[in-house]
Amino acid sequence: MLGESVIHDRLGLDPLGNIGVKTGGATGGSTIWEAFKAVASGYSDCTLAMGWERMDEVPTDEGNHLIACAADKDWETPLGHIYTGYYAVMAQKYWQVFGKSEDSFRETMAKIAVKNRGYARMNPHAHGAMDITVEDVLNSPVVAHPLRALDCCLMSVGAAGVILADEKTAYELTDNPLLLYSSAGSHTLRVADRRDMEIPLLPNETADQYKDLGKRFLGGDRYPGFTGFLAARMAAYYGYRMAGITDPTEDLDLVELHDAFTISDIQTYEDIGIRPYGEGRTYVESGDCYHTNPHTGKPGKLPANLSGGLIGNMHAVGATGIMQVVEVAQHLWGRWAEMHGDQKKWDAFDRKKPSDWTDLQVKGAKRGLAISHAGVGSQVTATILIHPDHQLERRF
Repeated sequence: MLGESVIHDRLGLDPLGNIGVKTGGATGGSTIWEAFKAVASGYSDCTLAMGWERMDEVPTDEGNHLIACAADKDWETPLGHIYTGYYAVMAQKYWQVFGKSEDSFRETMAKIAVKNRGYARMNPHAHGAMDITVEDVLNSPVVAHPLRALDCCLMSVGAAGVILADEKTAYELTDNPLLLYSSAGSHTLRVADRRDMEIPLLPNETADQYKDLGKRFLGGDRYPGFTGFLAARMAAYYGYRMAGITDPTEDLDLVELHDAFTISDIQTYEDIGIRPYGEGRTYVESGDCYHTNPHTGKPGKLPANLSGGLIGNMHAVGATGIMQVVEVAQHLWGRWAEMHGDQKKWDAFDRKKPSDWTDLQVKGAKRGLAISHAGVGSQVTATILIHPDHQLERRF
């Protein structure tokens, strides 16, 4: 029997209809996308989007093989490819082209792991919380060069759910609902099928800024090549138009990104327009992606992955994209400390709350974005949450 049907029955939802959604690592985000369309179309006035995963029932090597089934099974999976291998090649290419083979770029990747695992220490749900240094990351075991163990997310067990409703129903359920927009993009499963194309421009970009990309970064003029995700770019393209986002660094207050590996985090900064292509590393090096900028001591301009992300929090595949949306929502409600600091929750999850626990609430957060990503960028969704009092002019 389908797992979805079992959960459906045990939640007492019979005889309502249900649908199972499976898009690899983007399953959570795709589930929200389907629920969004069901409500937006008028078919449903209230829909549950729920995801879960158990990844502790098989050995790690078998689990990696099963996860890689979200890639091309006809030509690439039989060659033994797993995602660490895919992203290691991406990291090598990105490091060579945009990182200019500089050791400092490898350190920037490590800083992402330090940041996200450190934020996870403040999260009672987190599976990968660690107090580590850049040196710890660089000295951890090599998985697939240049990725090391601490650059990679864990295989997790988890579940998450959200309720989507039309405006009338939402205000019957709560006095503080959030607006939600969901969009998606895709790209070929087989990486070798990805053809060169012009860069689709986001609202905060111009064609002129990429005219000399190949001169500034030798080899950087091939798009998307093996350094970018067209699916993420298209999800952002559609989502920003729906929600009225003209500049993500100005219009958003926080983001939750799909950092299955440290390199995919940097790639996504560029795909969704936080930084221009080739300049993703500056989002980290400037301190803009931190809750508190380590250079200035002031709030980060656009904090990323305060939950700990996939690296620090969890990657229970079917639940991940939904977890990210829940984390963003708690900031917009001003409830992050309540949901992460309560000692009873730490006790319930058999976790020890750190003595230096810190409230990572983004003060005055009004809008946030979550990116849910599958495979080597074959399916990506963008979910944008907005407080109703802080809507932007929609542009479609």
